[in-house]
Amino acid sequence: MRRPLLATLAACGLIFAATPIAHADTLLVDRVKQEAGIPKPARGMSMQQVERTFGAPQSRMDPRGGQKRQWPTINRWVYPAYIVYFERSKVIDVVLTQATAMEVAPAPPIR
Repeated sequence: MRRPLLATLAACGLIFAATPIAHADTLLVDRVKQEAGIPKPARGMSMQQVERTFGAPQSRMDPRGGQKRQWPTINRWVYPAYIVYFERSKVIDVVLTQATAMEVAPAPPIR
């Protein structure tokens, strides 16, 4: 009984010795915590306030929604570090974009 156990432990040791050392990845959550100091629009700001404070966006995506009163129009403005989401003309959310090609981030917005 002792020999099979030793053989199994030896085989596991060889497997672990042959595997490369894992590299630590920067998680998106960690980057978001680090970038908390980035100036970005606050919830409730108007489109005019955002443009006055942060400048013109790189692009303005086509609005979505608005077919019914219950479905407000959502506008999206793209800035280099984030995307600003507006419900009608007020900021409802700001989402940071991917920092590097290797970082796993939220899926890109649907255009």
